[in-house]
Amino acid sequence: MKINIRRSRRAAIAVALGSVLALTATACGDDGSGGGGGEGSEGSGKGKIVFWDNNGGVRTDIWKEIIADFEKANPQIDVEYVGISSTEYQSKVDTAIQGGGLPDVGGVGAAMLAGFSAQGALEPLDERLAGSSLKGKLNEDMVESMKAAGGGDGTLYSIPTSANNGVLYYRTDLFEKAGLEEPTTWDRFFEAAEKLTNAKKNEFGYTIRGGAGSIAQALDAMYGQSGITSFWNGDKTTVNDPKNVEALEKYAALYKKVTPSADLNNDFTKMVAQWDSGTIGMLNHNLGSYQDHVTALGTDKFRGIPQPTGPGGKRVQVSNPVDGLGLFKSSKNKEAAWKFIEFALSHEENSKFNESAGQVPANTDAAKDAWVSKAEPTKLAAEALSDGSTTIVQLPYYLPDWNTISKAENEPNFQKVLLGDLSAKEFLDTLAEQLNEAQAEWKQRNQ
Repeated sequence: MKINIRRSRRAAIAVALGSVLALTATACGDDGSGGGGGEGSEGSGKGKIVFWDNNGGVRTDIWKEIIADFEKANPQIDVEYVGISSTEYQSKVDTAIQGGGLPDVGGVGAAMLAGFSAQGALEPLDERLAGSSLKGKLNEDMVESMKAAGGGDGTLYSIPTSANNGVLYYRTDLFEKAGLEEPTTWDRFFEAAEKLTNAKKNEFGYTIRGGAGSIAQALDAMYGQSGITSFWNGDKTTVNDPKNVEALEKYAALYKKVTPSADLNNDFTKMVAQWDSGTIGMLNHNLGSYQDHVTALGTDKFRGIPQPTGPGGKRVQVSNPVDGLGLFKSSKNKEAAWKFIEFALSHEENSKFNESAGQVPANTDAAKDAWVSKAEPTKLAAEALSDGSTTIVQLPYYLPDWNTISKAENEPNFQKVLLGDLSAKEFLDTLAEQLNEAQAEWKQRNQ
């Protein structure tokens, strides 16, 4: 079965432009001298700036707290906060790039960085960082990840705020009651998923992500089981390697057998809420939901551990994108916008943000704060990433089409796999064809 899906960023942008989005009401902030567009300007360093949060709702409260701190320290600058859900953020920015109405500052994670920079929307930040109080204060690996994701020329277009990591959360109380061992291996994971399921009592061993964001989680499960340690073999992707096909078949077969049927359409917010309120044994997410679980369950009913190990006791997982803040080139008040980025990345504010998000701070001083070692999943994740026990499969965030391929073009197909309407091999062969084409185009442009 051949699936023809034309991967095209231009097409994605055209679709976005066809949507009527109320973006101009929060158009590029300025210092009172007029609207945005073009190359922008430094401005006066005073007045209003607009900030778009790329994880609105989830991070709204902590960003409003940071903004209040910033406005107190900088009384001549006002920050307008606009929270946009993570599932809608890319399309809204793409539409604003083409039609106008970009903010001054926005959340720009590594996964969408290449797409925005390829359209010329972001201000290069290397010189600003070199001349700022943040010089030497940011995690170098995170900075390098942002540079690598920017499209291939080594320019820094987003200042990293935090790093995430995949986590397997499991209910310690349910495992103890069932006499199950901690799911530190994939074999134990599958065993527990089955033994903790009693559909008649609405009890399930696992919740699988079938809605927005499903592809990254599926890739994590695939590579974790197969043990394949590179996303590329030469110029061809390994996603449709027979070992990965077998792994995806096993993972997708969990749906409705040991998971709720609602999982088909669940994004992370619904999946997390379902796990926190029900009697589901395990959840794959990341460090970001840790505080939600603490609020719902306390700290004595669950643990968050690194992803299970696979063949030969080896842990393989795909990279989680570094998050960050970008300065949009069209801003008419770049001086004030950069002050906001600097402030948000300071020791105190970056620590405050990441403690709330449960992620690893980019500010190296913040990373030494006491809360990091007290939040067990964050501590274990940091250890797993530094003690040599984990191999990271680097996803190709540098491809301008990566976000489109891994979201809009393939999330619906993954749902077909879960429903049994599309085989794992057909799905992965289509994904591989798109990725190989995108890689070839990228190499041609960057030779």
